[in-house]
Amino acid sequence: MTTAVVFDYGFGNVRSMVRALARLGVDTTLTSDYRQALEADGLVVPGVGAFAACMEGLKKVGGDRVITDRLRAGRAVLGVCVGEQVLFELGHEHGEEAHGVGLIGGSVDPLDADVVPHMGWDTVEAADGSALLKGVEDERFYFVHSYAALDAKAKDLSEFQIELPDEQRVTWCTYGRSRFVAAYERGPLFATQFHPEKSGDAGAQLLENWIATF
Repeated sequence: MTTAVVFDYGFGNVRSMVRALARLGVDTTLTSDYRQALEADGLVVPGVGAFAACMEGLKKVGGDRVITDRLRAGRAVLGVCVGEQVLFELGHEHGEEAHGVGLIGGSVDPLDADVVPHMGWDTVEAADGSALLKGVEDERFYFVHSYAALDAKAKDLSEFQIELPDEQRVTWCTYGRSRFVAAYERGPLFATQFHPEKSGDAGAQLLENWIATF
């Protein structure tokens, strides 16, 4: 049976993700246990709140190490919402800069829009050949955020002893005057700014697509 861990580090609407995966027939565990998180077929890293606080909470329970160790072994990781954001190099919130896990080149910055947060359903510009968005390229997904990554670069990850394919697939969304990263794919590294677990049938299909990559 396919297994997944939703990583529990105190930040995120974790129960809804556990239920969403369980509905797809995945044996899903909510835990911060390193060994379970390392060995599951898939790992979801949720996140709600401030970038710096999420990153601090993640590091306290060794979440950054779990993520890098899984990717080194070629095992799937899915970051969601702030769980996506902390995969980038830097986050800028309230005039302060915080370091992320550093697996994706770029920074997370405030959205430039007349109304924030960006809350509700929105369409995306799916990347060509996207594994996550296959079959739901034209669907709407549920967003709740005031910050986002406005660029994404495929980093050399040799400092982590991680080798990923050179090619990255970036799905975009536009809100206000900001065009931002809505989803990211590079080898076993996946991330979404939107919440697939709150995105109805389209979100369920996206999670099924992710599971199919294991």
